[in-house]
Amino acid sequence: MAQIDWTYLFTSFDGRIGRRLFWIGVLALLVVEIAAQTLAHQVEGNRLGAIVDLAFTYPEFALCVKRAQDRNMPIWLLGIFFAISVLMNFLVVIGWSGRADELTTPELIMLVPWAVLAIALLADLGFRRGTVGPNRYGPDPT
Repeated sequence: MAQIDWTYLFTSFDGRIGRRLFWIGVLALLVVEIAAQTLAHQVEGNRLGAIVDLAFTYPEFALCVKRAQDRNMPIWLLGIFFAISVLMNFLVVIGWSGRADELTTPELIMLVPWAVLAIALLADLGFRRGTVGPNRYGPDPT
């Protein structure tokens, strides 16, 4: 496997990536985010944890967009998922969310479709083959 361009992987919205590179990116972000979240929760709790989560939104979105482009998936689906995620984190940051162990009704209304969409997106982006041959986003990455 060729050397990974991490900057491209986490900052660019151009092109396509295959499943293998997607999972490498997901795992790399997961390891770094778990470490950052652990530190954030020890220092400040949920509020700083939400800020850390917001900081990871851009690289996660960039990674998912490239994979969605390989699948010829409408990007607005990702937009809805990430918008709900940002809104939930924003509510924590400004103090409008419930306690960590007790969700408010608006949080539940956002959390349920977000979780369903998260599972569907993970299955689609992570396990289904991309478009065979070139598409409007570039050549087949495999």
